Amino acid sequence: MTTPFTTKTLEEALTAKLMLNFGKVPEEATDQEMMKASALVLRDVMAIRGVEANRKARREQKKQVHYLSLEFLMGRSLMKNAYNLNVLPELKEALGNLGFKAADIFELEPDAGLGNGGLGRLAACYLDSMTSLEIPATGYSICYELGIFKQKIVEGQQVEMPDDWKNLGAAWLLPKPEEAQEVLFGGTLREFWNNGHLHIVNENATRVQAIPCDMVVAGYDTDHVNTLRLWDARATKPVDMALFSRGEYLKAAEETAMAATIAKILYPEDNHYEGKSLRLKQQYFFVSATVQSIAKKHLETYGTLKNFHEKNVIQINDTHPALVVPELMRIFIDEAGMKWDEAWEITTQSVAYTNHTVLAEALERWPQSLMETLLPRIWQIIQEISDRWQRKVEEFYHDGEKLQRMAIIWGGEVRMANLCIAGGMAVNGVSGLHSDILKKDVFKDACGMEPHKFQNVTNGIDHRRWLSEINPGLDSLIRDLTGGDDYLKNPPALRKLEAYADDKAVQAQLAAIKRENKENFARYIKRAQGVVLNPDAIFDVQVKRLHEYKRQLLNALHIISLYQKLQDDPNAITQPHTFLFGAKAAPGYAVAKRIIRLINSLADDIAHNPICKDKLQVVFLENYRVSLAEKLMPASEVSQQISTAGKEASGTGNMKFMMNGALTVGTLDGANVEMHEVLGDENMFLFGLHADEVQQLKREGYVPQRLYNRDPELRRCLDALRTGFRDGVTYEDLYQRLLFGMGGSAADEYLLLADFQSYCQAEERMVKTYADSEQWNRMSLCNIARSDIFAADRAVADYANNIWHVEHR
Repeated sequence: MTTPFTTKTLEEALTAKLMLNFGKVPEEATDQEMMKASALVLRDVMAIRGVEANRKARREQKKQVHYLSLEFLMGRSLMKNAYNLNVLPELKEALGNLGFKAADIFELEPDAGLGNGGLGRLAACYLDSMTSLEIPATGYSICYELGIFKQKIVEGQQVEMPDDWKNLGAAWLLPKPEEAQEVLFGGTLREFWNNGHLHIVNENATRVQAIPCDMVVAGYDTDHVNTLRLWDARATKPVDMALFSRGEYLKAAEETAMAATIAKILYPEDNHYEGKSLRLKQQYFFVSATVQSIAKKHLETYGTLKNFHEKNVIQINDTHPALVVPELMRIFIDEAGMKWDEAWEITTQSVAYTNHTVLAEALERWPQSLMETLLPRIWQIIQEISDRWQRKVEEFYHDGEKLQRMAIIWGGEVRMANLCIAGGMAVNGVSGLHSDILKKDVFKDACGMEPHKFQNVTNGIDHRRWLSEINPGLDSLIRDLTGGDDYLKNPPALRKLEAYADDKAVQAQLAAIKRENKENFARYIKRAQGVVLNPDAIFDVQVKRLHEYKRQLLNALHIISLYQKLQDDPNAITQPHTFLFGAKAAPGYAVAKRIIRLINSLADDIAHNPICKDKLQVVFLENYRVSLAEKLMPASEVSQQISTAGKEASGTGNMKFMMNGALTVGTLDGANVEMHEVLGDENMFLFGLHADEVQQLKREGYVPQRLYNRDPELRRCLDALRTGFRDGVTYEDLYQRLLFGMGGSAADEYLLLADFQSYCQAEERMVKTYADSEQWNRMSLCNIARSDIFAADRAVADYANNIWHVEHR
C-alpha cells in the first residue's frame, strides 16, 4: 500500500484546502472548518483510488458484490479513514503543527445519522472488511437527513431530538446527480402488445428522483477502496406551476413534500397507515434506484443483462430490501424484454438473503392494499411470483397448513421473508444457534423443500476499529506479545496471547491498561453528563437497543435486589459496583421507554442515598452511539448479554466487549453460544434457561405468579416497582406486565422471573471472581486471545467463499 502523505505534505494539503474551500489560512480557520478540510483532503485521496478501483474491476470484469441495507451505522469517519490510509499519526501531527488539537477535531465530527443498532453497525463493519479484503463491493442505503434521532433524557424520560448530522458530516459525501435514477409510485398501468411482447406503461405516477451521494470507504493496508452509495430524494420538478398559478399552493408542492419525507428519518413510526406507507416508499425508493443503477452499469460494461447473475450478487441485509426480487424481474421483463422463466432464473441466482431475527413482528408483512396502490407493477409481479411459488409448494408438500405458512401473499398481507426465500439463492442466519432455529422452526417448511439454500455465517466486527484503533494501550501490548501487527490482517494471531495467560507481569500490564481506560472514560462522562464515576468500581455494562427480549429490565430487577440488601445491611456490598446502561427505544415503543424511565428513577434514588456512596451506582448513558461505544468498550469490565435464549440472532456488542477484555455475564443465546464454545464455562458467567428449555417451559404453561409467591427476594423486587422511587413515579404497569400480562402480551413473555435467581447467582460469581485480580486478568486475556473468531474479515470471507463466490485477498 502506498502512503499518501507525510506530515509536511498533509500540512500543505490542509492549508490549500482551507484556502480553496473557505478562503482562510489555518490561523483564521475554526475547528469546524479544519474538520471539514481534513475530511476533504482524505476524501480526495480515496476518490482518486476509487476511480482506479472501478477501472480495474471493469477491466478485469470481476464479479461485483452489492450489499443492500436500510442502515449503515458508520459512526465517525475521520479517524477511521486516516487509520486505514496509514496516516493517522501524520494527521495528528499536522493538525498540531497548524495550531489545532487533533483530539478536539476528531471529537467535533458527528456520527453519521445512517443507522440505529446492530444491523447497521454490522453492515458498516462488513463494508470495511470487504474493502480490506479487496472485494469489489458497493453498499447501498438512504441518505437520511436526520437519521434515527438524538436522545435526550429529560426528567428520566427519553425525548427524541432531530439529529442534524449533515452540517459537518456531508464533507464525506460526493453527490453524483448525473447518475440519478427515477422511481415511480402509484399511477395506473396501461398494457399493450408489440412484436409479440407485452408492454406495460405506468401512467400518472408520482415520480421521485434518487440522487446518489457517495461515501468512499478506505480499506486497511490496501489501495483498494469501495463505495457506500446513499440515495437522496428529490422531486422531478420543484412545483407544478399550473396548480400554483391557480392558487392550489399545497397541492402544487405535493411531490416535493413527498420526496422530502422519504429521506428524512430512519424507521418512521409505523403504527398508523401513513407510517406504513412511508416505510414502504423508503424501501422501494432505495431498492429501485439501486437495481436500476446496477443494471445500467452492467449494460454499459457487457451490453446485455443475460449474464447479470454471473457478474453481480445482491446481498439483502434483513427483509427491508426484499423488493429487490420483483424489481429485478420488472427490469428484466419490462425493460430487457425477457420471458418470465429466463428472468426468474437470473434473479434467483443473483440474490441472497440474511435473516436477522426470529421475532415474528420483525418479519415484515405489508398490507396488500398498500402494495397494490403504491406499487402497482411490483404488485403484479409479486402476485405472479406468489402463484408460482404456491404451486411449487403444493406439488412438494400437498399440505394446506404448510402452504399457508410458506405463502408470499396470504390473508391480505405480503410476507417479505417468504418473498426473499422464494426469490433468492441463499438464506443465512447470523449465528449457529440462530441458523438452527431458522432451519428447524421459523423457516422449517422452506428448509425441508429447499435445504441447499440454508446456510450460516456468524456475525463479525471490524477488529481494527474495535480493538486497535479505539484501544491503543491494548493494541500496543498485543503487538509486543505477538511480535508485531500481524493480527490486524490475520486475526488468528491473537491466539498467541494465550501463552501469557499465567504471566503475572502481563496480567499487571493488562490491568493497568484497563485502569487507564476506565479513568479516561470517567473523565469523558464527567464532561459529557456531569456524572462522577469511581474507577475502583466494577464497570458492569449493558448497551444495546432497548427491547424487552434483551431484558434490560432483568438487569434493573437485580440492581433493585442489591439496593434492598444494602439498605438491610450497609456492609452487604464490599466491592464498589457501577452499572452502566445505554439504549435508545423506538419512539412508539411505550414499554421500552418506561424501562428507560425506570432505570433513571433507580439511578436517581441510589445517587441520593448516602448508604450507596462508593458501593452502588447506576448511570444511564445518554444518546448511545458508535462514538460513545468507542470510548466505553475499552473501559468495560463486564458485558451483559442477557437476552432470553432463542431470541437474539447473534449480537455484535458481545464481540466488541470480548475483544476488549470484558467478561460476559450471559445466556446461551445468539453468538454467546459460539463464544462459550471457545471460552468454556471457566471464562464467562453463564446463567438461565437454554433455548429448548424456554420452549418446553412455555409449552407446559408458564405461570410467573408462582415464582412471585414462593421467592421472597423476587417478590420484594417486584413490589418495589409498585412502590416506586424518590421521584414519585411508580411502575405498576411493569409489575402487571410481568405477573399478569398487558396489552395482549403474555405474562412475563421473556421469562425474566424464571431466570432471575440464576442471573443473580451469576452476578455473585462474577463479583467473587473480580476480587481475585490474577484470575480475572487471566480470564480477560483468554477472552481477547479467543475473540479472533468474531473478526468481520472471517465473516466476509465466509460470505465470499460460500455464498457470493468471489475472490478476496
